[in-house]
Amino acid sequence: MDQAKIRLSPEEAELVSNAGWILTKNRIILKVKHLLEHLQMEQEIAIRQYAPLLPAEVIRVSPKISKGENYRGLPYLVLDHPRYFEKGNHFAIRTLFWWGNFFSITLHLSGKYQLKYEPALIRHFDELKQTSYSVCINTREWEHHFEAGNYQPVQNMNAAVFTNTIRQKDFLKIAKTYSLDEWDTAGDKLLLSFHELLKWLAD
Repeated sequence: MDQAKIRLSPEEAELVSNAGWILTKNRIILKVKHLLEHLQMEQEIAIRQYAPLLPAEVIRVSPKISKGENYRGLPYLVLDHPRYFEKGNHFAIRTLFWWGNFFSITLHLSGKYQLKYEPALIRHFDELKQTSYSVCINTREWEHHFEAGNYQPVQNMNAAVFTNTIRQKDFLKIAKTYSLDEWDTAGDKLLLSFHELLKWLAD
């Protein structure tokens, strides 16, 4: 065995002997889970308010919190509520915590739901622009980062470019991020965005 390939750097050697940082990470992940659970309860109140204006099959599906360790090498937690992932027909609002990066909230539509709600989002272009949302420009549906090539800020577009962007693919994603430095207010801000998205869809 080539020992050089499995040697630890000084930083790695320090960490591998220190259980404390892993335990701290686990406590943080648990707190994120609790934040998402509280947000889910608040979202359920909002969904009841808008239920008559949303697809019945979508709001029948229970919300789900899931977690993983390796989105681009880093841990994450996801709350999908509402969530409806029928083949070719997706309707979801996804709240994401991505370690070292951000919180985000994403409206994800495809198929019949994209066709149904595109006009409402186009009508609310000005609000999307003023409230710092971004629109997915990628052809890969399941990427969540905000690097160039995946999302573009709506504020950098005019109405015609925005309309063309959301119509040119077989899925539509509108999203917004919040810094992890905003931890103390993140839940309230994510809930506000959730209300905004439902209001625009229902209008």
